[in-house]
Amino acid sequence: MIFNQTIPTKGNLINLKQQFVLAKQGHDLLEKKRNIIMKELIDLIDQARDIQEKILKIFEKAYESLQLANLDLGIENVEEYANGVPEYDNLNIRFRSVMGVEVPEFYREKQTIEIPYEIYRTNAALDQAYISFKTVLELITEASIIENKVYKLAYEVKKTKKRVSSLENIVIPQLKESIKFIQDTLEEFEREEFFKLKKLKK
Repeated sequence: MIFNQTIPTKGNLINLKQQFVLAKQGHDLLEKKRNIIMKELIDLIDQARDIQEKILKIFEKAYESLQLANLDLGIENVEEYANGVPEYDNLNIRFRSVMGVEVPEFYREKQTIEIPYEIYRTNAALDQAYISFKTVLELITEASIIENKVYKLAYEVKKTKKRVSSLENIVIPQLKESIKFIQDTLEEFEREEFFKLKKLKK
């Protein structure tokens, strides 16, 4: 967009000044949007780090319990109990808007973890392994949703940065240049008219 090709008239000057104000406002709003999204991204990265630490700790506990259960009950029996465990379906997702970007959120209603097999035929190690693996599964689901949010928000930051850069380095400087060009040209016209009037009076 080349603004300084605009015909130097007062109407065009007013129009360019309005465009300049809008461009500045748009720039400021985009800067605010970028800052808010960046803050959200930092919070999400902290959450992801915490979840990863929890996953590692609980995984360690789960495998330890599973090994004890295998030793006590036998691998074949443990596999038989595992085959009876229902598929994980406790996944609830809702969407929330962060500065116009729809991001998914994982939520779950408070539930007690129920053992899906007859506990009198098993032992505490197998129960602990089941509870730990189920907890890990929920944490992995939560981690994957956070990753999806980070990806969406990072893409939006990149897009917003391009728009801010375009306004900052192209649109606003060109508008300034065009406004100055028209103002200077109109002032020159006014001086010429003034000298013409003086000559006519003489």
